[in-house]
Parts: sequence; C-alpha cells; structure tokens
Amino acid sequence: MTTKLSSFCFLTHGLAAGISCEREHGTSRRFFYLPSSRRLVSTSCKMRQQRGFDPSKRQEIKKGSPEPILSINSSLQRNSDEESEPENGSADSVPSLKSDVEKGTVDINHVDENTEKREDIQTIEVTRRKSRPAKKKEENVNATTDDGQNLNSLTVPEVAKALSINKSGGEQISDGQFGELMTMIRNAEKNILRLDQARASALDDLNKILSEKEALQGEINVLEMKLVETDERIKTAAQEKVHVELLEEQLEKLRHEMISPPETDGYVLALSKELETLKMENLTLRNDIEMLKSELDSVKNTGERVVVLEKECSGLESSVKDLESKLSVSQEDVSKLSTLKTECTDLWAKVENLQLLLDRATKQAEQAVIVLQQNRDLRNKVDKIEESLKEANVYKESSEKIQQYNELMQHKVTLLEERLEKSDAEIFSYVQLYQESIKEFQETLESLKEESKKNSRDEPVDDMPWDYWSRLLLTVDGWLLEKKIASNDADSLREMVWKKDRRIHDTYIDVKDKNERDAISAFLNLVSSPTRLSSSSGKFLCLFVGFQSFLKRNLFSSSYVDSSSGLYVVHIAAEMAPVAKVGGLGDVVAGLGKALQRRGHLVEIILPKYDCMQYDRVRDLRALDTVVESYFDGKLYKNKIWIGTVEGLPVHFIEPQHPSKFFWRGQFYGEQDDFRRFSYFSRAALELLLQSGKKPDIIHCHDWQTAFVAPLYWDLYAPKGLDSARICFTCHNFEYQGTASASELGSCGLDVNQLNRPDRMQDHSSGDRVNPVKGAIIFSNIVTTVSPTYAQEVRTAEGGKGLHSTLNFHSKKFMGILNGIDTDSWNPATDPFLKAQFNAKDLQGKEENKYALRKQLGLSSAESRRPLVGCITRLVPQKGVHLIRHAIYRTLELGGQFVLLGSSPVPHIQREFEGIEQQFKSHDHVRLLLKYDEALSHTIYAASDLFIIPSIFEPCGLTQMIAMRYGSIPIARKTGGLNDSVFDIDDDTIPTQFQNGFTFQTADEQAFNYALERAFNHYKKDGDKWMKLIEKVMSIDFSWGSSATQYEELYSRSVARARSAANRM
Repeated sequence: MTTKLSSFCFLTHGLAAGISCEREHGTSRRFFYLPSSRRLVSTSCKMRQQRGFDPSKRQEIKKGSPEPILSINSSLQRNSDEESEPENGSADSVPSLKSDVEKGTVDINHVDENTEKREDIQTIEVTRRKSRPAKKKEENVNATTDDGQNLNSLTVPEVAKALSINKSGGEQISDGQFGELMTMIRNAEKNILRLDQARASALDDLNKILSEKEALQGEINVLEMKLVETDERIKTAAQEKVHVELLEEQLEKLRHEMISPPETDGYVLALSKELETLKMENLTLRNDIEMLKSELDSVKNTGERVVVLEKECSGLESSVKDLESKLSVSQEDVSKLSTLKTECTDLWAKVENLQLLLDRATKQAEQAVIVLQQNRDLRNKVDKIEESLKEANVYKESSEKIQQYNELMQHKVTLLEERLEKSDAEIFSYVQLYQESIKEFQETLESLKEESKKNSRDEPVDDMPWDYWSRLLLTVDGWLLEKKIASNDADSLREMVWKKDRRIHDTYIDVKDKNERDAISAFLNLVSSPTRLSSSSGKFLCLFVGFQSFLKRNLFSSSYVDSSSGLYVVHIAAEMAPVAKVGGLGDVVAGLGKALQRRGHLVEIILPKYDCMQYDRVRDLRALDTVVESYFDGKLYKNKIWIGTVEGLPVHFIEPQHPSKFFWRGQFYGEQDDFRRFSYFSRAALELLLQSGKKPDIIHCHDWQTAFVAPLYWDLYAPKGLDSARICFTCHNFEYQGTASASELGSCGLDVNQLNRPDRMQDHSSGDRVNPVKGAIIFSNIVTTVSPTYAQEVRTAEGGKGLHSTLNFHSKKFMGILNGIDTDSWNPATDPFLKAQFNAKDLQGKEENKYALRKQLGLSSAESRRPLVGCITRLVPQKGVHLIRHAIYRTLELGGQFVLLGSSPVPHIQREFEGIEQQFKSHDHVRLLLKYDEALSHTIYAASDLFIIPSIFEPCGLTQMIAMRYGSIPIARKTGGLNDSVFDIDDDTIPTQFQNGFTFQTADEQAFNYALERAFNHYKKDGDKWMKLIEKVMSIDFSWGSSATQYEELYSRSVARARSAANRM
C-alpha cells in the first residue's frame, strides 16, 4: 500500500550558501547562489499536478505592480564586523517579517512519534506597507567582489556587505529590516531541513508499507478492490511528482524575487493564498495516511481471521472423517446382525421340527393311557371272575362239572394275567420312552444354545492389537521354558494365539486377575479332548438319528485351520528399532517384522540384552524363572532370558552370564572382541529355539553379527532336531564383513579345519582369517541385500569388497529387495514429536514446523521463503563427507539455510566438523548438531524443504524415503538404493509420475552444485508447482507392504522346496 506525502515535499533544495553582488557600469545586480546538484525525489512522493501554483499568475502580479522595488542598504546584521551608515535615513516604509500573521500562513507539520505530534515551523508573511516620506542621504557605498570569487565560501558578513549596495538614487533598507530578512532566510533553511527529514521518514514508512503490501498481495484476494484503489492513488502521486517539480521551479523564482520583492498588494495576497492552499493539502494528505494505515490494520486482521477459519475447516474435515469411520463400523455391525438373524431363523426352524416330534410323542402317550384304561377294565373283570370262583368252590365237591368249569376258568385267569403283565410292560415302556424323549429334547435345546455361542466364539478376535497377542504368545513360551506346561500343549496354545482364537482370548480375560496356577489350569482345559453328547437307546431315538448327525457335522466339528496358511518366522539380529538402533538395520528388523505380522505370519525377534538399550520402549519386560545353557570356549554358560513386546512384536532378550559381560559395555558395537560377542549370541539364540521346542519355518539373520547362525544351524543344530527351518541371510552393507582370525571361530563350537577353506568361510585376503558374511552366503538357503541396484554393484570387484566371486557363484539364491520404512513411526499426520501435524492435503503444519525449528535452533525467520536444506547422517566417508561440507557453504551462497544432525566415529572427521560448528555457532542461517537426537530428527525432516544424500555408495538408504514422507525433496547421488527410489525431475526419460527429486552421477562438487542449483531454481521459480511436487512425494508408498510381499514369496518357495524334498525321501 502507498501513502500521500505533504505538498511541502517540494522544498527539497537547500537555500543559497552565499549571496554575491556586483556593481558594473553604475548598475547593481543581485542574485541568490543555488546548489548545482538537485536532490532526487522518490516516485512515491509525487504530488497532484492540478493543485500547483500557476507561474503565469506571478508574472501578472509583477506586471501589475505600480510601485518601485525597495532597495536594500545598510548591513544584514547589526553585530556584523563591517557596518555602513544608511544613505537615506527614512525607515518607515520597509518590508517586515513576523512569526504570526493574520492574512496568510504556511504550517509545515513534521510527525515525530517520540515528540509532539505537530510542530509549527516559521510562518512567513510578506506584506507591503506604504512608506512615509523620509530624508534621503546622498551617499553611495561601493562594494565589489571579484568575478572569480567562490560563491559557496561566502560568509554572512560578506553577504551583508554585498546586499548593502543600492542603485544610485534608490531607497535603502534599515539595519533592523535587513536583520529580519536574514532571520527569515535562516528560518527558511531550517524549515527546509526539517521538511527533508519529514520526507525521509515518510519515505521509510512508505517502503515498509510497500513491503507489507507485496507480502499480502498474493494471500488476500478478497482485498483486490482496495489494492486497485491504492494503485490509483500511487498513479495520482506520480502525477503530483510532476507538479512538485513545477513548484520547485516556482520556489527558485521566489527565492530570486525575495531579494527585491514586488511592492504590490496583489502579489502578497496571491502568495498567501497559495501557501494557505498548500497547508490544506498537507492536512488532507496526512489524513489520507492515517486512513491507509487503518485499512492496513484491517487487512492484517482479515488475514488472521482467514487463518482461524482454515483451522476450523480442518477440524470440521477431521470430524467428518471420524463420522465416516463410525458409519463404516456401524455398517459392519449391521451386516453381522443380519448374519445372526439368519442363524436365529434356522434355529427357530429346528425348534419347530422338534415341536412336531414332541406332538407325535404326546399322541403316542395318549394312546398308552387308553390301553392302560382297558387294562383296568380287564382287572375289574378278573375281580368279578375271582368272586365267581369263590362261589364255585362251594359247589366244587358236589359236582364234577363244576370242577371242570373251575379248571377252565382258572386257565382263562392265567391267560388274562399274562396278558395284563404284557400290557403293563408295554405301558411302562411307552411312559419311559416319553420321559426320555422330553429329556432328550431339553438337552438338544441346551446344545443348540451352547453351539450358537460356540459359533460366535469360533470367530477370530480381530479387534485386539498385535501387542496383546504377542504378550499371550510370550506367556506360553515362558511357561514352556519354565517347564510348567508340556511341549504339545504349548504348540496347541501357540496355534490358538496365532489364529486369534476367541476361546483363548476369553480364558485370558477370565483368569488375568487369578494366580498363575489357576491361569495355567484354565489354559490347559482349552487343549484337552472335548466330550460329546451320549446317544439314547429306544425307538424314539431313531427319530433323532438324522438330526444328531446334522448337529455333529455342523456344530461339533473342529474350528482349527491348518498352520500351513501362515509361516513361522524368527529374526535373529543385533539391532531393532527403537530399543537398540544404530543404523538402518534396526528399522528393517522392526518394519519387516510388523509387515509380515500384519499379513498373518507368526513373527518373533531374538536380540542381545544390551545395557544401553531404551528399556522404556519395551512393554511388559520381565525375566523368566529359568536359564538356557549354551556352549562357548569348551564350557556351558548360563543365559538369562527376558521377554517383552516392542512395537507389537514378541521379543526374547538374551543376557549372557559370561564373565566377560559381553553386552554390558555401554555401546552396541566397536569393542575389540565383537567377533566373540556375537558368535556367542548366535549360538545362544539357536539354543533358545532348541530348548523351547520351537519349529520355525524361517530363521532370518542379518549382517555379519548374526551370520554365524547359518553354519551353526546346519553343522550343529539340525542334527539335534532343530531342522524345520530354512535360513535367510540379509547383508545390509558389504563394507562390514566382521573378518577375524580363524582360531576365534572355534570358540562357538564350529570346526575350524572344515570351515577355513576357500569354498567355505576363508577370507580372500588371508588364509588364516575367516569371513562370517561369506559363510552365511554359502550356508543360507536365501541371500538378499537391500536394493536391486546394490545387488548388481556388489557382484563387481569394486562393490563386492572381495565377495563378488562368491556372490556370482551363488547368484541363483541372491537378489536385492528395496527396503521400506515404518509408516506408523514415520507419519507426519500422527507424529508426536512435531509441533504441528500435517499431510499431503494440508501442508500448513509443515510451515509451522519450519518456523518452530528455526526458533529452536536460533536461525533467522525473517524470510519465510528462504529454502531450508537438511542433512541427517553418520559422518563417515561412505556418506560423502566432502560433499556435505561443501553443501554448507554452497547453500549459503545460494541464499538458503542449512541444518546438519549427526556425528562421526572417525576422530579426524569429528574434529573437522566440530571446527565448522564453532565457525557457524552464532550464524543466522547455519547450524550443526554433532549428535543423534530422535525427536529432533523428526522435526528436521518435517521442517526441511530440501534434503541432501550425497553418498559415495548407499546399499539402500532410508533417509530419502523418510524425507519424502515428510514433504522434503531429496538431492541424491545415483547409487544403490538411492538410484532405485529417487528419480530426477528434469530427466525426460523418466515418466512424470515417478519424478520426485534431483540426482547427480559423479561424486564431485561440480555435479553436486548442478543438482543443488537446479533444486533452488525450482523452489524459487514457481511456488505452486513446488507445492504440487511436495504433495506427490508425500503420496508415494514407501511402506514395507511391497517389500514384505517379496520376502513372503521367497520364504514360501524355499519352504515348499524343502517340504517337497522331504516327501520324496
């Protein structure tokens, strides 16, 4: 925005430095000396031309002046060194100077924030009075000056002397009047200087307002109309600049005319009106300045309201997303309810069938009651017959016929009794059958209810985190190692945990507050053989035979799925993020393990228990009440076993009870006996698997520290029964191979004579040294490295570091798989270390993190668009230390800022960068932090605009992936994994959707400079295009998903080949 300046900006010329007068041929000539150079006036100080003073009016006043011009005599100052007596003693009619006048004034206001708001500078009034007759003195004073005199060097007395010369016969000015004239001239000089200062201050304010206007121009489109009006005012000010120049010319003429002012009232009135007009314009322009400042404040307030509204909008969007997620969950619940309704309908149908059967049984019972009534009638008849028999006995002796009749009746009674007994037996059987059918019906209903519950329990529990199941798995392993449960029971419980069985979940919930003995008993009940319902005998049960068969087929069948649907993978490693991390190895073990776990595989980790690891990142860490003995140096040493979960993965920590305290050194690597430390750990890990009865499908070992696992497994542990696994070895960096004297290999129990051979573990450099990495390549079933390009590089003599021939010989089982990153840990949308979270669709948080980092490190925040270059690395030769050092200085030359986080294990490199750190300790744009800080690394990734990875060689590199995840554009050398993940924006041979950074080929300063300069040009050239690039790189999937799929395929093929070979045998 611009502002208007006072019309008095035209007073930009200094007053005369001296006045010269020369008499020649009886005439006098007077003039002011004006400076030869004119001050420049800013275009923003241009005044409105239409309000200028018209020079033609002054000419008219001059022409209309009937009175002669008064002459100037005497001296300019009363206390001057040279005084002259006046020729004409009359001083009644002379021009006068006053500080306050009634007719016309000019107020020059100078704004000063620390003093009074308004200062009245001298008011000049030129009035003409009619002089009364005075006595004239006939005295001429001759005063001459040399033509070559330097006008700038004249003093006030000399000026006074020069001005004392008059035309002959003219009127003289008295000493008092002449002094007032000189006072007027000095006051005018002071006023002009003050006006210059006011103009400079106003110009400074104008520049500040213009800079603010440029910053707000691109952000607040809603204020375009006001800005257009401001531009029109600037144009008006530009036009007024022309008018100012005209006024300056008029001022010059006015200064000349002040020597002999016209004696007319019209001239004075015109001049007074002009000064009054300029004063009003000054007041008007000052009001305009205040109005523009208030408009600027409203613009700022509007910007703040826009930011608040944007935050409220983002909050509403997150609420909508939450509602959508809840809606999806409710839809899933509705689908489950529909399934339950279907099952309920089926059960009701079954109940109706049973009701029909019950009705049939009731009818049969009614028939049995009728038969019973008939039997009772027969019983009455028998009673009557017995009575008849008693009467017949009276006549028995008297008649033979009666005797025969009696025998006949007795026979009938016997028949009736037999028939009655059969009827009673039949009735009893019907009643018993009815009671049994009722009981069976009730039992069936109960069974249906129980099996309905079992159906819901057989569904896997998917709403519990992996950390929960890992704790359950470690609990079972602990009971087995402590010999509290049998191996078969442990295998069954592990399978239930692996499949997330609801029964073991419910049991754990029920017994979590009970003692361990009751908990073990409850868990063992889950794996005991289930009892089945007994069948009833009788005719009525035949009706339920088909129904019972249906129940047995559908409700009592096993719910277990064969374990071949997933793999059992054990990682044996020296690092795991975040508990024990030195480099990328720790990230790979944790990231790959979690990715495989999410794909349904059972994953476990075995680590050394370091004294320096981050124990607070291990959940439920506890020691088992048992020890595992392992062989070393001809003896058996005890190992304490600790269990806990890390990032949801079950982890076993081995703490050797060895007098050398192998892992209580205060650091992970760098000890003189590292070969012994990690060969001991490798054997102890295999011993743990053997003694715990585990049967993994894959044992995955990493780098030279656990490369001993491969030969130990096949030479010592496969013959002992630990023979279910295939060995996978991953070398993350062939620069580190862990070679040592061959004699040290025997400490862990390996046969030195058999292995110290060129086709086994013998190092290429010497016949008496062994190479663990070489042994792992030969003895493993699968060999991988961390990127496809690096896999090609290490098969050359330069990149293989002596192992290229071995790798080429075993090339069929060797391949490169690009690592991924843990997108849960490295997620800018949920990262707890960041000042403000952000994502690809909302990048406001990235700017906030940039500002927060600058404030935290003491860097300048004056220019928000100044690019910030980040670098997080170990300062070792592999990482291109000379290019990192060069990047610091080159970034400054290009107008950027640089932040380095990292340290060096190499003393001279560490000292060199400590010197650079001291050099830039208080610099506004460079900061070196020679350490590793996890929280600070997250902030640097989020705050950086560019990230440099100038490695000489780089097996994979996770830095470039993490940087892109956080919206920082990588500048990388085309080597190893960098070549597989960073593709140059300016390379037309690469499809546009894959272009994501800046690359260079040769490891020299010239190639690096070209890539860095191109990055700066893209950043400064087009802000919108750069934002789209950030959105694109943040959307790239660098997760472990695709990498885990490739490992899964390798594992499965290897296990399938092993099982096929075992079946053929």
